[in-house]
Amino acid sequence: MMLDYLAYLVLAVIVIAFLMSAIRILREYERGVVFTLGRFSGVRGPGLIILIPLVQQMVRVDLRVVVEDVPPQDVISRDNVSVKVNAVLYFRIVDAERAIIKVENFMAATSQLAQTTLRSVLGKHELDEMLAERDRLNSDIQEILDQQTDAWGIKVANVEIKHVDLNESMVRAIAKQAEAERLRRAKVINAEGEQQAAEKLVEAGRMLAKEPQAMQLRYFAALHDIAGERSSTVVFPLPVDLLAHLKAGGAEAA
Repeated sequence: MMLDYLAYLVLAVIVIAFLMSAIRILREYERGVVFTLGRFSGVRGPGLIILIPLVQQMVRVDLRVVVEDVPPQDVISRDNVSVKVNAVLYFRIVDAERAIIKVENFMAATSQLAQTTLRSVLGKHELDEMLAERDRLNSDIQEILDQQTDAWGIKVANVEIKHVDLNESMVRAIAKQAEAERLRRAKVINAEGEQQAAEKLVEAGRMLAKEPQAMQLRYFAALHDIAGERSSTVVFPLPVDLLAHLKAGGAEAA
């Protein structure tokens, strides 16, 4: 009786171990790459998967979007400026078979490829382009990575440059450049204002020269403005035309 009980117990343990090694449950976002005696036999899932113990093995693959932080890279721009640039990479597996068979470690391979591509693409541009045209650079990096990782069954969804770090001397140089640019713009605006004011004065002078009565009205208006000020000294401007008339009268009398 005792031997029969032990036999049933051993049989139950073997059955439970068989079921535990044979049954797999895959979530909706998971796929299983199955190998039979070392040879690829298909991709299964999601749901309940039954394997033959000791004959079949399965590798789980997550199909969700992976967020990979690209560590800071030393980049020398086309105008010989040394900067540190880091980025974030968004990718997902679209072919579980190729992601497991074609590359040993798709996570490490994608990360290393992103680092080298980041240095290669940014090294072809100047510092101003890195700071002002990030969208275009992100698109260029994403396109190159997507083409190279397609053989691994990986789709690169997006690449975002996070930070472009400069050393202190370069920060000071950029600040001086920005200040000089602001001063230049201020001087240009001031010169344009002076030019417009001179053009208006010339136009006003031509109009007054055509109408002598308008010049007299302007003269009286100036006298009115002077008289309205609180000053002990009043200066009366003498029109140049009056001097010309006096000179002409003196010449006739002579």
